Amino acid sequence: MTIDEVVAGVPAWEGQAVVVEPIDGGLTNANYRLTVGGRRYCVRIPGRDSSLLAVDRNAEWRNTLAAAASGAGAGVFATVGDVPVMVLDWIDGEVQTGESLRQDAAVPKMAAAIRRLHAGPAFVNEFNMFRIAEGYLRIVRERGFEIPATYEDHLPTVARIERAMQARESPLVPCNNDLLAANYIDTPDGFRIIDYEYSGMNEPSFELGNAMAEAGLGEEALTELCIAYYGRHDDALVARAELWGWLARYGWTLWGMIQDGTSSLEFDFWEWSMVKFEPAQRLARSTRFDALLDRAAAR
Repeated sequence: MTIDEVVAGVPAWEGQAVVVEPIDGGLTNANYRLTVGGRRYCVRIPGRDSSLLAVDRNAEWRNTLAAAASGAGAGVFATVGDVPVMVLDWIDGEVQTGESLRQDAAVPKMAAAIRRLHAGPAFVNEFNMFRIAEGYLRIVRERGFEIPATYEDHLPTVARIERAMQARESPLVPCNNDLLAANYIDTPDGFRIIDYEYSGMNEPSFELGNAMAEAGLGEEALTELCIAYYGRHDDALVARAELWGWLARYGWTLWGMIQDGTSSLEFDFWEWSMVKFEPAQRLARSTRFDALLDRAAAR
């Protein structure tokens, strides 16, 4: 679908002037800011082969509605097409970066926004990074995409993490599951969270660990984020978050490998993936790793 088709598909805009401005930065989709009658909107048009990346557009749409109801996400003004392209209310604020999220004031805002999302209406699907990563690996094998030479050496580590996670049950809550720095927008009312492509019900500590991994936060900041979110210090929950962050890096590495093999963008997806894989590999080979597994499984 083109942006012109999206504009034509919104009955409320018939006869009105629509100003369309491309937004740079998307790795999967084409993003636009639209201005109509003094109001601004955001439109993201899915890129080709996004189904290979485990994106369910109908679930994304329904979860975006739920996130808006929670107060964390943007409102949905309209949808166009059977596989809905959403026209979202524009959120005025400052898009975050890895550097801005490493500032002291950011962690409490991150925790508050994540709590707001997690306390909102349930999402319609579940997200399980163990199964997502398995699916990604199957795709790269079937299609012969290149992956790091040592990638599959860590599959036993993935199995160890899954056993540790299963030793202690956790409730599932509505999670974004892909909290890149740019998915936070700082507003006068705190951080808002956008982009629900990978949303689904998940363990809260996955959200925290993935947020840590994406922002490049260290152990101390992760502990602070967990305390701010849970309202207490719990060694097991911090360890779970760090291990989920490991698994997120490991799984998203394959996301980048699929993009490397399919995307027409002039972007170095291989380097993007290695930025995730190399820290995961270092942690898996460190003396801390066994202790993290023991702490994560503690009841």
